[in-house]
Amino acid sequence: MKKVILSLFVLIASVASIQAQSLYKTVRESAEKVVNDPKASDEEIQINQFKVTALNYLAMMVQKRGLKKDTYFFDSQAVNLTSFVTDFQVNLEKARNISPAKRTEILKIYTDASKFNPMFKDNDKEKVNCYVNDKTTMTPFCLDTDWEKAYDQATTLAKAALK
Repeated sequence: MKKVILSLFVLIASVASIQAQSLYKTVRESAEKVVNDPKASDEEIQINQFKVTALNYLAMMVQKRGLKKDTYFFDSQAVNLTSFVTDFQVNLEKARNISPAKRTEILKIYTDASKFNPMFKDNDKEKVNCYVNDKTTMTPFCLDTDWEKAYDQATTLAKAALK
């Protein structure tokens, strides 16, 4: 957990120094680096593989649908995805220390935020790859997610739940 938070701070610091490169590209490359790092833990690899997959899905769907999206759109989605996943891990740990019921509540808050804030409203469940019911993943979320909306929803509800 501490490695993930430390990685996020390193990512933010590196983003500040890379002006010509989009945040989307920086987040994706950082996640790919962790995925390919032989020293990374299985948890870190799984979390970062989800980020790579989600960002690739986003780009693929924008291209496939011929949508015109600017750099801000991609950057916002990438930053909110990273914040969503990081906050999920932190809040899940806080909830775990409170009670199993609180942990289940936080898990539901985040999975529902992902599931009920689709970006493309892709009805083909095979394509959106919802991992909501998969107990083995560290990132039980849907690829077809508007990460900005999901992050706002989950953050608001999680703060209230953890009071």
